Amino acid sequence: MVLTEKETTAIKDLQTQEQTCIEKYKRYGNEAKDPVLKDLFQRLEKEEQKHYDSLGQALKGTVPSCDCNDQDGKEYNPTATYSALGNPEDKKADCFLATDCIGTEKMVSSEYNSNVFKFGDSSLRKLLADIQIEEQNHAEMLYKYKTVNGMA
Repeated sequence: MVLTEKETTAIKDLQTQEQTCIEKYKRYGNEAKDPVLKDLFQRLEKEEQKHYDSLGQALKGTVPSCDCNDQDGKEYNPTATYSALGNPEDKKADCFLATDCIGTEKMVSSEYNSNVFKFGDSSLRKLLADIQIEEQNHAEMLYKYKTVNGMA
């Protein structure tokens, strides 16, 4: 598969978004007070790394297979950590981190939605659509975390 200059630029831009997500989840994982949120951030960091790596393969001319994983958000059921007796400052800080990441996931998902139409290769479009669904799953997981902890 040979990419056009427009396609190459779009993939590199998407990789930049993925790299930002990787770094954000790593930093926020270190900042989070709640172990459940820390675990979620570590999980999402690994998933964003997979996205980055898949895009890197596409830049080299190989489109990795994708599984269109649309179940992670649906199946994620976090344990409530914060109660009325919990530390309100820790809860507020963790709420900010989760909310900020939801906004990031929305933005990244939108980038995939816009960019998918720049590609002629159907397997590459499928990969981008798959990643977009996974980004939506990430936002859903973060929202479920907020909901179970009385942050939403």
